[in-house]
Amino acid sequence: MKLNSILDNDFYKFTMQHCVIKLFPKARARYKFINRGQHAYPPGFDKLLRRAVDEMQYLQLSQEEKDFLAVTCPYLDPTYLDFLQGYRYNPSEIHITQHGDQLEVHADGYWYRTILWEVPLMSLICELYYEATGQQRVPDEEVIAITRAKIERYKELNITIADFGTRRRHSLAVQKLVVQTLREYGGHTFIGTSNVHLAMRNGVKPVGTHAHEWFMFHAAKYGFKMANMLGLEHWVHVYRGDLGIALSDTYTTPVFFEQFDKKFAKLFDGVRHDSGDPLRFADETILHYQGKGINPLSKTIIFSDGLNYEKVAAIAAHCRGKIGMSFGIGTNFTNDVGLTPLNIVVKMYEARPEDAPRWTPVVKLSDEKGKYTGDEHMIALAKEMLEL
Repeated sequence: MKLNSILDNDFYKFTMQHCVIKLFPKARARYKFINRGQHAYPPGFDKLLRRAVDEMQYLQLSQEEKDFLAVTCPYLDPTYLDFLQGYRYNPSEIHITQHGDQLEVHADGYWYRTILWEVPLMSLICELYYEATGQQRVPDEEVIAITRAKIERYKELNITIADFGTRRRHSLAVQKLVVQTLREYGGHTFIGTSNVHLAMRNGVKPVGTHAHEWFMFHAAKYGFKMANMLGLEHWVHVYRGDLGIALSDTYTTPVFFEQFDKKFAKLFDGVRHDSGDPLRFADETILHYQGKGINPLSKTIIFSDGLNYEKVAAIAAHCRGKIGMSFGIGTNFTNDVGLTPLNIVVKMYEARPEDAPRWTPVVKLSDEKGKYTGDEHMIALAKEMLEL
């Protein structure tokens, strides 16, 4: 199997790449695959993945795709679109080994290049895993029926939903069916997908802003205390008010809110919730806006942490009439096919800011301690510095 479009990736990868090229063109980054679910990979899986990764060197932005980005995303500079048209994946940046049934994958190179690897690596690993282990999903008709039933229920909640399911999808074929079904039956409830290729093919909006790695790199360059503030400042500097949803939990939400001052609270359209109790987060966010003299109903929380219908219904009931809300649903849309979804991630683990003499380990301290990622010593240092 192989990917057939360079835009078969999550939108926030391109929006961050645009910023990295402008602000940190000499920075380097390292990423690694983390097998959270301890899934066992069959013999020879590393070779299957290697072949699929090597095929990615032939992907390139078509003129049609470039025109789509120029019209749909006017905040992306023409110089960036020219760069992306010339960009090619370099498979030598990816190192793959297998020890027994355990897989190791690392990416290493300039950050502006390696930033695009994370999502396609994960989607390739998922799709190849199901192929290599001979697991059969439900037929297309059932995928469509399952998705239609879900979006019909979500419509009754009078909320908006986006597909965030590229990373841990069963396959591109399934995500295509899901997005097509959501578009056909979702009405005003379905507002877009994080997958840029499928957004283009279905005439919907590509959705996303930035990821944890944006703030993780800022900690490596400027220190933990300045990471959130300068990460937000640089985002505003590049996008001037566009793409205005801020990710809150790279170093826990309380630390984020300490620096999400009145300027940022007014400038950004809202915040994204990605770990911890969503109802508690909603209450804390409402109080934060009220404390800054801002009407919470003028702002939006994007909820995106392992959502299903029951969670969404509870969050919607809690937030209605108090603050704006929208929902990004991933695996529950794109890997509800009768098989066990893989619990995997690919995370930045070291960064080397321009002209830095050495690599710096980077960490994420989400609102769930089980989701902490990175070097144990650096996690302890971050907790000490941030008084957690």
